[in-house]
Amino acid sequence: MARSDKATAVAELTEEFRSSTAAVLTEYRGLTVFELKELRRSLGTHTSYAVVKNTLTKIAAQEAGVSAFDDLLQGPSAIAFVKGDPVEAAKGLREFAKAHPMLVIKGGVLDGKALSPGEISKLADLESREVLLAKLAGAMQASLQNAVYLFAAPLSQAARVIEALRQKAEQDPSILRGGSGTPAQEPAAAAEPETAAEPETAAEPETAAEPETPETTDGNSTATDSTDSTDSTSTDTTEG
Repeated sequence: MARSDKATAVAELTEEFRSSTAAVLTEYRGLTVFELKELRRSLGTHTSYAVVKNTLTKIAAQEAGVSAFDDLLQGPSAIAFVKGDPVEAAKGLREFAKAHPMLVIKGGVLDGKALSPGEISKLADLESREVLLAKLAGAMQASLQNAVYLFAAPLSQAARVIEALRQKAEQDPSILRGGSGTPAQEPAAAAEPETAAEPETAAEPETAAEPETPETTDGNSTATDSTDSTDSTSTDTTEG
């Protein structure tokens, strides 16, 4: 390969690493051309599968800041560059490897983090992006319905309170002037001190004015009368 061609190949691989969310390194020894085409179709439209040269790939990975493949670029290598959902690509690679054991998954990188073959298998066990989005949409719809119910409940309660206040205002317009309504007239009960004017019963000393009983006065008059009668009697006796 000419030097210019190598430079072009390195530049293309470098761009693939930089523009991909994930990349999976595989060894395709023993796979036919037809099987490789089948593998590409199984990975979907957002993942490209390219047979690469180890030396050029190592240079391109270093320029892109990817070091996960440094010790893995041996033998016939091919890389799956993932532009879409990495879970979908991992599922496709795992399923194809089960049907075609000649395909070996050697490692990968996801958002700059190195992945082992076991981690790629665990990634394939996750639900795809479409499924997660569908579940998220369902959860959001349920949350919105709950929110509508929660917002509607206070509104209905407020409507009932307002109606009750309206009916109360019709019965007692003072509420509209800031009053507390007729039940708040309890302070009038404080007028009870008028009933507490019991000191008027202290007029009982009038009954205690017994010394004014006419009996003593009458007694004096009786004594006077008796004196007068005695005097008159003695006078009559003298005169006789």
